[in-house]
Amino acid sequence: MRPQARNSRCLALLAWLTVATVATAREAPNLSAVPVNQLVVSGNACGPAALLNALRFGNACWQRAGSAVAGANDKERVTTMIRDIGMRPSKSLPGHPRWSRRGLSVADLRDMANEMTAGLSLPPMREDVFFLNPRESPEQLVRRAYQRIDSSLARGLPPIVSLRRYAWRQLPSTAPQWVVIDAHFVTLTAIADRLEKNARAFAVDYIDPWGAKRCQGSIGIPQRAIFPTPTGGSSCLAAVFPQSPVGKSLVHRGELTVLVPAAIIGRW
Repeated sequence: MRPQARNSRCLALLAWLTVATVATAREAPNLSAVPVNQLVVSGNACGPAALLNALRFGNACWQRAGSAVAGANDKERVTTMIRDIGMRPSKSLPGHPRWSRRGLSVADLRDMANEMTAGLSLPPMREDVFFLNPRESPEQLVRRAYQRIDSSLARGLPPIVSLRRYAWRQLPSTAPQWVVIDAHFVTLTAIADRLEKNARAFAVDYIDPWGAKRCQGSIGIPQRAIFPTPTGGSSCLAAVFPQSPVGKSLVHRGELTVLVPAAIIGRW
């Protein structure tokens, strides 16, 4: 799909986001790759599957790291990643393995990635959190998110984004609040080649490892502030990914819900 058509589709799907319309896009180097389906292993294997997709859709240098994973098929490769690297002790959660029935944290997935690429003359992957920094405006957060994604794609590595589903929920003995109810990892494969000044959103293509789907969506400032700042702005962004239901089945009737791009792993 041409980028202009992709942007138009995003606008049609979501009127409350202003998506930049451009003529070209920054794309992953190896878009002809076959995406990994996490479901060949388990429903909580999105982290390893998204990481393998990032390597597989990257340039020849990053592909070497993906090809080095032992296994005759994707089920065996993802299982190898979980068994040989994912079960190592977590540095961020001492006393626990990196991978569990709940999946992986961003820090542990980054550590897995850097151990997989060690010795292959590849630079280390980094992480960033997509919540407001001090004195950062929501529009500046949009630009920071865009720049992280664009920089990683420009360096040949499709970045991995951590998604979190929040619901505005009444908990026992507390006032209603935003509660995280599900989490997921996806791999971004294309982004608009530039961001207009003061843009509130931008279009992306991504691989959802849940079913190995090629999807389109947008990332930007939500209409309703999430974790409002003292001035009433939103502390984070929203991901409009209509092809990825991430946690929707866990939302109670009548609850407000939002999908948040919470963090990113890539190279910049």
